[in-house]
Amino acid sequence: MHFYPQERAALFIDGANLYATARSLGFDIDYKRLLDLFANECRLVRAFYYTALVEDQEYSPIRPLIDWLDYNGYTMVTKPTKQFHDSDTGRRKVKGNMDIELAIDMLEMSNNLDHVILFSGDGDFRRLIDAVQRKAVRTTVVSTIRTSPPMIADELRRAADSFIDIETLREDIERVHSGAPDERRRTRPPRPQEEGAGGYDVPPPGEFPDDNI
Repeated sequence: MHFYPQERAALFIDGANLYATARSLGFDIDYKRLLDLFANECRLVRAFYYTALVEDQEYSPIRPLIDWLDYNGYTMVTKPTKQFHDSDTGRRKVKGNMDIELAIDMLEMSNNLDHVILFSGDGDFRRLIDAVQRKAVRTTVVSTIRTSPPMIADELRRAADSFIDIETLREDIERVHSGAPDERRRTRPPRPQEEGAGGYDVPPPGEFPDDNI
């Protein structure tokens, strides 16, 4: 990673995109380790995490993760999902797009930053990266090219000053599950503020809304 110890930096995490990227590589992210990794490299001013939530559900599988992040150093940015019926299949679909929220926050924060780190492979962010660079702010994008097809759009990778393949960070940010599954089920889940990386459950596949709307 290319960081300077005194530069002011912020993380901007596209939650659904990062989850899909890590899942495609076959591992779960330990968000405490991720935060510590970047905090040790620079002056980490803020870590934003963006995700849409289904509000009419009695229980959301991603709520434990959201609550844990909120208690443990992340700034959460959420909004309700949109529901619509697919005219082709007749099925109800749920989508949530956080691109505007992420773009506005990054542009506003960049006035007080030296470096922005975007966790996403979405090519729609290319112009955002261009705009931040015109403010003399360095840009790094974190995603992967080690899947087929790559999770990062080529135009976004070309636009960024630096690209970090998240697979190269795996040893530093992978969540290590301790104990057998049946033992974990018998153990009372800790409250979000009680424990570092163990205070949340990894959402099952398909629980993050599709953000392409």
